[in-house]
Amino acid sequence: MPQPSSRISGIVPSGKNGWEIHFAALTRKQAGEEVIMLSVGDHDFDTPEGTVDACVEAVRGGHHHYTQLPGLPRLRTALAKLSEDCTGTETSADEIMVTIGGQGALYAAFQSVLDPGAHALIVSPYYATYPGTVRAAGGRYTEIETHAENDFEPSLEEIEAALEPDTRAILINSPNNPTGAVYSRATIERIAEICRQRDLWLLSDEVYWTIRSDREHISPRALPGMKERTLVINSLSKSHGMTGWRVGWLTGPADMIAVMTNLNLVATYGLPDFTSHAAIAAAENAFGMREIAELYTRRREVFLNAVRGLNEIIVRGSEGGMYVMLDIRAIEQDCETFAWDLLKEEDVAVLPGASFGDAARGHIRISMCQDEETLREAATRLQRFITNRLARAKQSACAG
Repeated sequence: MPQPSSRISGIVPSGKNGWEIHFAALTRKQAGEEVIMLSVGDHDFDTPEGTVDACVEAVRGGHHHYTQLPGLPRLRTALAKLSEDCTGTETSADEIMVTIGGQGALYAAFQSVLDPGAHALIVSPYYATYPGTVRAAGGRYTEIETHAENDFEPSLEEIEAALEPDTRAILINSPNNPTGAVYSRATIERIAEICRQRDLWLLSDEVYWTIRSDREHISPRALPGMKERTLVINSLSKSHGMTGWRVGWLTGPADMIAVMTNLNLVATYGLPDFTSHAAIAAAENAFGMREIAELYTRRREVFLNAVRGLNEIIVRGSEGGMYVMLDIRAIEQDCETFAWDLLKEEDVAVLPGASFGDAARGHIRISMCQDEETLREAATRLQRFITNRLARAKQSACAG
């Protein structure tokens, strides 16, 4: 057959990426084995009933047709109100474009700010699709490695050192997946200053903005001179329990949103009609929003209380999102080996930090998408695994 394009072939590089652990665990789980799945960020509960009821009503009410390319007007208005709550900045409906999930928003953002060969900066650790999304736009990127000892906050000096003449954008994610880090106001302000000085776009993934500890969420869109150069990526997946519904949106300058809508013309042709009506109900009524945020706050506290003081384990970041990041370098430098062995010996599935960039090597990501009892049991198994591993290492050293 004819060859595929180099762009599509280069989106995802070949080789291991750590997700093999998740799929191996999932296969065992589906075969009936008692595996604790702490590897994926998908809720263990269903979408709130009010949202589901609205969808059923929309289907039965004849909402089966095409929708406007940037999204139904009422949905854009509802999401603009959510954006105001998220970013702390007045937002109008014409500053909103509805997308197929948060990933659709991320894809649209990079397609819109990068020409082929142009350069972007990505703060690492990062959500696994970031590099491929840049490649899909024909762009290049440099990883800005944050450091565990600084709770994964980006360094201004390292960002400035990585800038190139054709750098067009910086991508940040706070609250962060996978680390759970919530960037401080000072960090966000310094990054915004760089963008103003260099006339750069700032892409801000704020999908987890509702799920965090008491630490303040700062959106760069709210800072002076940033509203006209910030694209905020958001989604109802995490905040409203709608992962499978694929409802995301971009918030940005109205003129930019108008141009970006052309991408929906050739890519998605808009969001499904009945799904849009379910999303309107979810956004207008905040279905599940407070309950989900409180649930993950409790789960995070339960798990952290169970693992604090655990032999040689250090908690890093872990202030927001649906994840806890554990530094396991004092036990095992190779986080993939650690994760595979934990699955084999204790039937607990986690993701190695290396799946999310080099900055997270030597760490494991724990998903909080299980109930509190299961999380306590996972912590017990983790403690037993580490104790046995350290004992074996000590015996081996003595024998040597």
